This record gives sequence, structure tokens and C-alpha cells, in this order.
Amino acid sequence: MLVSRLILAGVLAVLGLTAETGHADISPTSTSRLISIGTGGKSGVYYLTGGLICDFVNQRRFETGLRCLALSAEGSLANLRAIRRGALDFALVQSDWQYHAFTGDAAFKDAGRDPNLRSVFSLYVEPFTVIARRDAGIDRFEDLKGKRVNIGNPGSGQRSTMDKVMAAMGWTVEDFAVTEDLGLDEEAKALCDDKVDAAIFMVGHPNQAMADAINSCGAILIPLPSELIDQMISSYPYYQSATILGGTYTSNADDVHTFGALATFVTSARTDPLVVEQVVRAVFENFDKFRSAHPAFASLKREDMTSVGLTAPLHAGAVRYYREAGLLKH
Repeated sequence: MLVSRLILAGVLAVLGLTAETGHADISPTSTSRLISIGTGGKSGVYYLTGGLICDFVNQRRFETGLRCLALSAEGSLANLRAIRRGALDFALVQSDWQYHAFTGDAAFKDAGRDPNLRSVFSLYVEPFTVIARRDAGIDRFEDLKGKRVNIGNPGSGQRSTMDKVMAAMGWTVEDFAVTEDLGLDEEAKALCDDKVDAAIFMVGHPNQAMADAINSCGAILIPLPSELIDQMISSYPYYQSATILGGTYTSNADDVHTFGALATFVTSARTDPLVVEQVVRAVFENFDKFRSAHPAFASLKREDMTSVGLTAPLHAGAVRYYREAGLLKH
């Protein structure tokens, strides 16, 4: 949490912002361009990631003329819709919802495919994670039936993934005593206040909101049945096996096996290739600093970030940098 606060403070200072106003100090005659990144809840890794990317972009602002602001947002679906209508320049989204937005299915069936959606790079795995109150009588995933469960904000990839899981289990919302649609920043408090028995997370680990719930009220991680993990991976090309390592939180001494999507960074084909190239350059030329900023980034590999988990075509500006850096062979 301290890291995310320091990053946010640095971004605000560079941009001439205050936490209270949220407005950039850009004069009407300025030649600078302010770019926006849609992230997620302020306690999540998306928000920290967006702030870190902006920090690197802003360090080069006098050279490039680019200034950057990371915005807290509702999650993947909301971010993808904002990219489509031009309300955001860049966004962090789950790989499964990048796939659905580009192909025009699932939650994007009515709107149709977004032919202008473009990949920039992929990041870390976001495991599907379940935590529960220790006194809720939940030891297995199947025990969620009949309980009060936060299934996620309707605008988030977390909620949409839970919908797929419920379908795989043959469940509907009627199988729970109560369902809540709280966002990431509200889940931990609801769990500790005994308003829900369990909560679903789709996040990089360690996650501050989860740590708060575990440390404040003794919440525990709930394992998924291996059959469910296998079904999700075999049914959907954008999911992969994932493990929450033992010791990540005080309540999980052993590894917790699950499945997950990749966090990905996207933009629109309408975004200036020079802007995209400079954003990618800012990240990749600070790669070691980027990778050391959070444990979720520790296993990142430059080569994988240009292809793994990406459904939409790479943006031309990203391709330009990757070819220059020898990361693309064609």
C-alpha cells in the first residue's frame, strides 16, 4: 500500500495535481499532451500499475511532451467501453474481456466487436480467488451455496468471470442467500463487518484489499475443485492455470491452485502511434524498476509481454518499438 501511495504522490506532483481537485495544471498554450489510463479500484494492482506507467512516462515529459494520469475505474468492462468511445487513451483489462471486446461476444454481443481495439502489452496473471470469513462454515468452494457472497461489480471482469464459474457449477444467483456487487475497495470491509460471508477477487497477488481482510478479521482462502479449474481452462482459451504461493498471506501456508486471466494493457487504433511508442518505450526502458515494483511483476518477461494473452492486434506504435528492441521477428 505504501508503494502505491508513493507512486500516486509522484504522479500527482509531476502533473501538478492535488488529490482533492484531480485537475491537471495545463495552460491553454501548453504543447503538452495529457494521456489517461483507466485502471481499477485504488487498493488493487491495476491502480498501482497505471500509476507506475504514468510515473515513467512523466519522467520523460520534457523530451516527449507527454503527461500521464492514471484514473481509478470500475474494471475491465468499463475500461473497454471507455476505450471504444474515446473516453480513455489506454486501459488495463483482463485478457478474457479483451478477447470478448475484440470478437464482440459475451457482454459485448449487443455492441458488436470493436475492430479498433489494439493490444499494447500483457502483464501478470490474475488468479480467480475466493476468501471467506473463518466463522462462515466455508471450507470448500461448493460451500458457497446458501451463503452471502460478493460476486463483484457488474462493470468488472471479476463479476463476469464469476458468471462463467457459476454457469460451470450449474449455479445462479438464487443459489446464494444474498449476493452483493461491491467493488474491490469495498469487499474487505464488508467481509470484516459481517455483511458477506465470502468475496470473489480477480487480482494480482499480493493484494492490499485481501491482505486487509485476512489481517483484520482472519479471513481464509478457499480452494477451487480441480475439476472446475480444468473445465475453465479447457473451455476458454484466455484462461490458464495459476497458483497463489503459500505464504503470500498469513492464512495460506500452502499453495492455492486456481485459474486466472492475464492483466493486459490496451488502447485504440485511433491513438497516435508516436504516443503509443513513447509509452511502451518508457516502460520497457525502465523494465527492471517496473518488475521490482510489486511481487506480481516479478516473473515478467519482455518477450512474453508482446504476445501472451493478447487477442487484439498489436498497435502499430507498439510494433515499432518492439521491432527496434528486437522483441518481434516479423
